[in-house]
Amino acid sequence: MAGGGRGVGVAGDVTRLDAMHAAVAAVGAAVGDVTVLVNNAGWDRVEPFVENDPALWDRLIAVNLKGALYATRAVLDGMIARGRGRIVSIASDAGRVGSSGEAVYAACKAGVIGFSKTLARELAPHGITVNVVCPGPTETALLAEVTAGPRGARLIEAIKRTIPLRRLGQPEDVAGAVAYFASEEAAYVTGQVLSVSGGLTMVG
Repeated sequence: MAGGGRGVGVAGDVTRLDAMHAAVAAVGAAVGDVTVLVNNAGWDRVEPFVENDPALWDRLIAVNLKGALYATRAVLDGMIARGRGRIVSIASDAGRVGSSGEAVYAACKAGVIGFSKTLARELAPHGITVNVVCPGPTETALLAEVTAGPRGARLIEAIKRTIPLRRLGQPEDVAGAVAYFASEEAAYVTGQVLSVSGGLTMVG
């Protein structure tokens, strides 16, 4: 890795708490204690809520909400014992302002925001900060999947026109926000929600 660090890839199912405990243990054995957790797992399918079925709700909740809960729980005992840690969850501006066709996804991401704010209060005495990054439309594999089809290109162009910076976000835009929250420069920042949306959602 750049800078002389070491990395290891560990597969794990974020919808299972036991799998997250196993993944954290494997990382710890390979490269050392987990001092920073980024909850980045996400999945969506865009369609009106009245066309959803409960099986879809369950999958969305399992990945987008429970995944963050399980991964976070798996690292907390170690972070609390060491008296320090950084937790950064990737939510979405859909969880702040809503998004047509994403009712349950938005509900999950709103849940991640509320969960993170509460944890920030509970974990502050242990030297652990908890913050949230909310991307707007970002050029990822997930966006390509949910905008696939004959109308996808037109939809993307329409989205770009609504964004003041007139472009989709890039993964690097989100990574910079995450790196800040994980850094020592953010040691006195906790319980915060940062939108990375090109100005699309300018709300408090």
